[in-house]
Amino acid sequence: MSIRGQEQVEKKYDPHDTTLTFVDRKDELDPMCDDDCLRAEMSCGHAVTPDSLTNWCRSELDKGNYKFRCCALVEGNKQCNKLWSYPEVCRLADLSVEEMEYFEDNMARLAAAEYCEVQTCPRCKTSVERKDLSNLCARCTVCTADRKKAYDFCWQCRRKWKGPGPRSDRCDNDDCIDGNLELLQTCNTISLPAVEGVTHCPSVRVCPTCGMKVEHSQQYCKNILCPRCQVEFCFVCLKLKRECCKTSSPYRICPGGVAPRQTSVPVWKRK
Repeated sequence: MSIRGQEQVEKKYDPHDTTLTFVDRKDELDPMCDDDCLRAEMSCGHAVTPDSLTNWCRSELDKGNYKFRCCALVEGNKQCNKLWSYPEVCRLADLSVEEMEYFEDNMARLAAAEYCEVQTCPRCKTSVERKDLSNLCARCTVCTADRKKAYDFCWQCRRKWKGPGPRSDRCDNDDCIDGNLELLQTCNTISLPAVEGVTHCPSVRVCPTCGMKVEHSQQYCKNILCPRCQVEFCFVCLKLKRECCKTSSPYRICPGGVAPRQTSVPVWKRK
């Protein structure tokens, strides 16, 4: 189902659309879908309906993935994993104008986060990019041009910069606190029902490779793929997946138990 305007409408392909390849197979993204729905073939060869494709891609966006890959199972429990282009997804998911705006806004935000960090200037509200992830002193070029003198703000507390600059790892504003660090210390704890023995695990972690904030869906194994650096790590012990899997199953608690709350945010050293 999709939202078009204020009305919830079930999407259906036009049987006379010659640009699509229709197939007489079950929906391979959602095998429980209505058998009366017309199904079309993706470039990877798997059958979809517009609703199942929309729902899958939207769930990927909500998890922080802006590149859409086929989740249909092949060779037992292995996923197809074929990459779909956005124009293909847009056409076969029959995205509405509102859905396209949602997809494109979030795809742009996630893509930007993969290659750089963006923060809003507290004065003019424009986006400022930070390439040096160890420098908290950020310069807004818009405000600098408008005021005809340098305008710097703190990347961490988002107030006008106070203290030595223009390169520094701390500012002198009172109560300048890293919001991610505060969240890591105060977030709720969760259990992972699919992982034996895991209870009271912090619900928020930062990726041990790039420092991006991530949460676990609580539905699958303990490993999680960082949407920014694409490194897979264990949400429980915080080791890289390849290290954790040497001593433990993805569905059992790690030998060292649940790692304590993180007290620092790694800085991503891009290669």
